[in-house]
Order: sequence, then C-alpha cells, then structure tokens
Amino acid sequence: MQLHLVVNTFGADLQRRYGEKIYKLTLHGGFSCPNRDGTLGRGGCTFCNVASIIDESIQVKSISDQLTSQAAQMKKSKRYLAYFQAYTSTYAEVEILKNMYEQALASADIVGLCVGTRPDCVPDEALALLADYQAQGYEVWLELGLQTANDRTLHAINRGHTYADYYQTAQKARKLGIKVCAHLIVGLPKESKPDNLITLNKVLDCGIDGLKLHPLHVVEGSIMAKAWRAGRLKVLSLDEYVDIAGEMIRNTPKEILYHRVSANARKPTLLAPDWCENHWLSMNAIDHNLRQFGVQGSALGDSYCFTDSPYLTNIFAK
Repeated sequence: MQLHLVVNTFGADLQRRYGEKIYKLTLHGGFSCPNRDGTLGRGGCTFCNVASIIDESIQVKSISDQLTSQAAQMKKSKRYLAYFQAYTSTYAEVEILKNMYEQALASADIVGLCVGTRPDCVPDEALALLADYQAQGYEVWLELGLQTANDRTLHAINRGHTYADYYQTAQKARKLGIKVCAHLIVGLPKESKPDNLITLNKVLDCGIDGLKLHPLHVVEGSIMAKAWRAGRLKVLSLDEYVDIAGEMIRNTPKEILYHRVSANARKPTLLAPDWCENHWLSMNAIDHNLRQFGVQGSALGDSYCFTDSPYLTNIFAK
C-alpha cells in the first residue's frame, strides 16, 4: 500500500518539506473537558472514552518525560511534532498552556505543535499564543473536533457545541495564519453518505488546511456502548465506511492534507465494529477504492498527483 500516491497525506507532505520523516508524539496535558466537568454537561460525548485513544497513566509524567519516553520508542525518526491529544488541550489558563507548550518546544527534536481541542474552547489568548509560535517558525496545527456539521446530530451525541462554534474558531485561526485540521466522524447515528458530504462541503467552504476521518467505533465505557448492546445502534461495515470515505476524499481539493483516513481501537476496549481493530485493513481498502474509482480531488476535476513518485505513470495499473 502506498496511500500517499492517491491521497495528499500529512506524513508525505512533512517528509517533502523537512527532508525526513516527522512523527507525532502523543502527549497528555492533564486537561479536562467542559462536557465532563459540568461546565457544559457531564458524561461527555456519547461516543467518548478517552482511554480508548490514549493511555491515561502517562498524564502523571511531565511533558518532557512523556516526550523522552515516546521518542525512545521511535526507530525511524529523529524529529517530531508534539501532539496534545487527550480531552481539550486549550481548556486552561493561557499561562498554563504556555508552560506546557514551551516544555514541548524546548527540545531541539520538536519541530512544532499539534493541539487537539473543541471548537468552543479556544479563547483568543490561546490563538494568539499559537500564532506566536507559528511566527517563530514552528509547525503549528489547531485540530478541531467538529465530528459533524449537522447540529441535530451534535445535540444527539451530546457534543455540547454547534457548527457555528466551529466556523467562528476556524475563521479566527486561519486569519492568524494558524493551520486548521478538522476531525470528522463517519457513521454517526442517523447519518448517511449525503450527510457526510454535506459536512465535508461546509468545512471546505469555511476554509481548511487538513482533515481527519474517523469511523464511528463503539468503545467500552461510552454511552453508545449501552445502545449498541441493546441493539439500538448500527455500526458501519468496512465496505460501507470505505465507500463513504472514498467519496469524501474524491470530493476534497487536492491541496488539502489528510492527516488520517481511518482510525482504530484495541479490544477489549473496542466493542464494534471488529474491523476497527486492524488499522491496515481499512487503510488498504481505501487505497484500493481510490485507485479503482479516482484519487483525491478527482470528483472535482482537479486530481491529486504525487509528482515526486516514480510510480506516477502506472498508479492505477497495480
């Protein structure tokens, strides 16, 4: 599989620009979430169990210790992005954020920051801080968990924000020159391919630099787990997910970077669908779909083309 030949992937873009592989090191800043601590609600989003995404035991370590520990496990890279992933990584006083971000940037091996957060929890002071790092020459990405642009779905999954919140924050960030990556979930309850394409188009109309696609998967400890066990929640088959993801990628302009086209979780945390346990299964299937039906941007008449590849002339022959 060579997904970077059919999708404008973030990893390939980093390698072109930096001349080497750049990996993300996932950090836990000990942040909370307004949808868990009572500010907006309790219990979090119905799909959420952060333990399925990140090992919460690492949050007892300092940022520098987390970086050192993770970098030691990497074999193919010597430079990294510090990725603040868990919960809402702008949900703190700006001085606390500054202290954590600068602990990460203190290492010469770190080329920049990726900050995952909710679109309704990004104060102007946090944006100014990120813009300052960008002005210093660091790679800076604001990763906004939109999930869907459908406000009815957002309410049903107890997300606690609206599409308007996302639009406002994304606009502010991009005006400051901060790159924005939107996280979208495919397979949310009562949503279909047309709904996913509507969300995609709204995000593109707002202006975007990167995208992450995630299949909905049911994890232990989430509210959705109860609905799934009761037979009230349907999850997508691999074929269904690949069909929707492929169509979304074909309708994405070639210059947009895909940070991720699928995601996985491990059992016993993962309950369904089973195919989400094998990350490469969906990646290979999406790669095949794009080679068969068209690459990124092809539905727009502006196909992505990996110009540095020796396989360019026979990409669809494989």
